[in-house]
Amino acid sequence: MDAMRLIEATRCALARSQEPAVIVAEVWQSQALAQAIGHRLAVAGPPELRGEALGLSELSGRGCGLLDPPRSEAEDIRAAGLTGIGDAHDTLLGLGALLAEAGIALVSVAMSADDEGLYWQCMESIDAADESRDRVVEMLRKLAARSGEGACDRCGGTVLGG
Repeated sequence: MDAMRLIEATRCALARSQEPAVIVAEVWQSQALAQAIGHRLAVAGPPELRGEALGLSELSGRGCGLLDPPRSEAEDIRAAGLTGIGDAHDTLLGLGALLAEAGIALVSVAMSADDEGLYWQCMESIDAADESRDRVVEMLRKLAARSGEGACDRCGGTVLGG
């Protein structure tokens, strides 16, 4: 499945999530997808993105490690179905939005956490999602510079404005 379809599926699943355990599992899915996209861009993406993409893959992998993985079968890991990136700019815009939504979702879990361990797990994961999003923003800036766009006219500042 292409990256944009996986991003949209993950955004929808995250938006539908109500229970803290399900939200945490969907944030894990988000980080796993960011890791897979970062890896794919590091290996075969535009040359100017490869360093940041490798950093995204590493940071997102750390984000996955901070959270308990979903209790499901391996085939339920959406990132495993990644077949291609398509347009890097659009993919990065979607991924940036997903990572922002994941961070916001974790804030709600942290605020309602009765367990101090879960609270700190969420706080560290929020940091990881934010750092991953920073890498995405930097890659968008590099793409904009390459194509001669000023402050990313194509995205209207939605991801860059954060």
